[in-house]
Amino acid sequence: MSFGARLEQAFAERGPLCVGIDPHAWLLGEWNLPDSAAGAERFGRLVVEATAGRAGIVKPQVAFFERFGAAGYTALERVLADARQAGLLVIADAKRGDVGTSADGYGQAWLAPGSPLEADAVTASPYLGVGSLGPVLRLAEESGKGVFVLAATSNPEAALLQRALLQDGPAAGKTVARAVLDEVAEHNARAGGAGFGSVGVVLGATVDLAAYGIDVHAAPAHPLAPVLAPGFGYQGADVENLRSIYGSLAPAVIVSESRSVLSAGPERLADAIANRATQAGAARVH
Repeated sequence: MSFGARLEQAFAERGPLCVGIDPHAWLLGEWNLPDSAAGAERFGRLVVEATAGRAGIVKPQVAFFERFGAAGYTALERVLADARQAGLLVIADAKRGDVGTSADGYGQAWLAPGSPLEADAVTASPYLGVGSLGPVLRLAEESGKGVFVLAATSNPEAALLQRALLQDGPAAGKTVARAVLDEVAEHNARAGGAGFGSVGVVLGATVDLAAYGIDVHAAPAHPLAPVLAPGFGYQGADVENLRSIYGSLAPAVIVSESRSVLSAGPERLADAIANRATQAGAARVH
């Protein structure tokens, strides 16, 4: 079963909410957990437990585990194992990108079946060229996994690069963000199938997508490229505006929220996730 098909199934069963697993030092403190690998592990496993049965997707931010070195990766492996056992789709927010055998190594780490860090999908940076992600995309297709390629991210520092116009080649005159979106669409078209493709893009909910050369009112390419959408909640975007922000892309938008639910604390987390899942599901339908 492809990642795109499994994502559609998760949407149908639990809606589009994706709960971030971001053990910031300050959040660990608010949860009365130590700022250590053990604290990050406990935090992550509690988030998985609260999400199961209420939302269908989680997104561990790898950096918050990586900062603890080998112990942090061991903690992350245990969180990932819990999420798999709970039947959750896991998007590893690792933002990896490289060329040749290095790209293949990253793909093996995050997408190969049986890897200690195995996830259902991984975020990837295309700024060595989308083509450089070929080994990761091939492994994803062979393994029924997904990849989310950065296109128009919500951080303001990215605007100059992602809105820049390409000067040469078949995408000349397009913005970098638009060219990334188009290359992802072409990959999904070659893979075939209906519904959701298995390769998606990251499009921030706080971004003026038109300024990035992305027309959300145009008919989308098929199969639909899933959109991982950070920026809802704490960063300021309102989930009720999902359809106006993403237009024709809205049916495939994953509503990613982290601090807006995690700040509820361990005792109220399950209720916060359930409420946000209901709101995200309603916004997608309406």
